[in-house]
Amino acid sequence: MIELPVVSTEQRTRRPDWLRVKLPIGENFKKVRGLVDEYKLHTICQSGNCPNMGECWGEGTATFMILGNVCTRSCTFCAVATGRPNEYDTDEPRRVAEAIQLMQVKHAVITSVNRDELKDKGAEIWYQTVRAVKEVSPKTTIETLIPDTKSNWEALYRMISAGQEVVSHNMETVERLYRNVRPQAKYARSLEQIRRTKEYGQRTKSGIMLGLGETQDEVFKAMDDLAENGLDILTLGQYLQPTKMHHEVIEFIHPDMFAMYREEGLRRGLKYVESGPLVRSSYHAERHVHV
Repeated sequence: MIELPVVSTEQRTRRPDWLRVKLPIGENFKKVRGLVDEYKLHTICQSGNCPNMGECWGEGTATFMILGNVCTRSCTFCAVATGRPNEYDTDEPRRVAEAIQLMQVKHAVITSVNRDELKDKGAEIWYQTVRAVKEVSPKTTIETLIPDTKSNWEALYRMISAGQEVVSHNMETVERLYRNVRPQAKYARSLEQIRRTKEYGQRTKSGIMLGLGETQDEVFKAMDDLAENGLDILTLGQYLQPTKMHHEVIEFIHPDMFAMYREEGLRRGLKYVESGPLVRSSYHAERHVHV
């Protein structure tokens, strides 16, 4: 085991200096927020309390969340509301595409809540959204961060066949912690979804949060599992507890540890690893298109 600094979270009200972020300001931030409000769009930036929202919105980019803002899953790490979603909006693909066109986005990231109650898991809206963006902004590259389709592979193939450049599906944590962190998901099933996506011919991506109680060896095993199942790009970031009702932060991982994990991931066969305390799955996503 490689010994590097770990910061205790016995006093969880105080985050380490490296987790401090700038407040969202600037004209670009205001412009993006105005468009999101005007087109009645949801973003994971807001719903997920992303610490990089100020930086990304200030650069004119945002991660759009389709199929509503209520999820059918109850993952213990996630700030998105859980419940019974309303019927989805069939006009959403057009509104997302128009907003991306007005923002003049060069690279767009689109994600969604889980819609387990839908027979196709929302696949058709996924397909129509990507196609609508490509129609009005043909030069815009797209990453789709898709949910677990619960082994509905027909739905998966519909989601990933619309012409996006990157398909991401987050593992979120190591295998041992799935029952507590992702109680309605399965580690092996998510790996299979990534493998099938790669076999379909797509560039594959996934993300893992650190600080939930995982060990180094468990992170290394997850890297090996992902590499063996065709993963191209991995993101590693610090888990931050959204509210007291969510999974607690077990430890704050030192930046040196993140640097070590990056080198280990590359050594284990991954093509690109984005690793740092403030890294999120869509952070610097434009760099992942040509990996």
